[in-house]
Amino acid sequence: MVAISRANRGFTMIELAVVLFIMVLAFGAVGISISSGNDATTIKTAARDMISALRYARGQALMLGEETTVTIDFGDNTYYISTRDKVYQIPQNIQVRLVTAESEYSRDGRASVRFFGDGSSTGGRLTMELDQWVWRIEINWLTGLIDLTDA
Repeated sequence: MVAISRANRGFTMIELAVVLFIMVLAFGAVGISISSGNDATTIKTAARDMISALRYARGQALMLGEETTVTIDFGDNTYYISTRDKVYQIPQNIQVRLVTAESEYSRDGRASVRFFGDGSSTGGRLTMELDQWVWRIEINWLTGLIDLTDA
């Protein structure tokens, strides 16, 4: 009979079950933390997409030397750029508010940010909110520069 030393015996079923149980608990905790970050990721992505659209519109206005607008439809949670045919969707669970020049509001639930050929704009503050997450996009009326802050 060959004697097996304690070092070469391997693991018992109980030891393996304990390790598997600990791994399941760890993966469960990671899953919970990942799902709680979905709202934060959703709103941050939407805010960055909006900033890209605003910066694109400003660039177009400067390049073409003519007015370019980004128009937001609050009823549909969509927006579009006057020089493009595409309509962009904002997730429905994100609340969007825009403070800008009164002349940029229309009766059909839309409002625009207008960029002029010299780089200036009608300016304003665009707020995007989802649960406790709030992002503000500041549009400087004099320079047309756009800045994102989380509130």
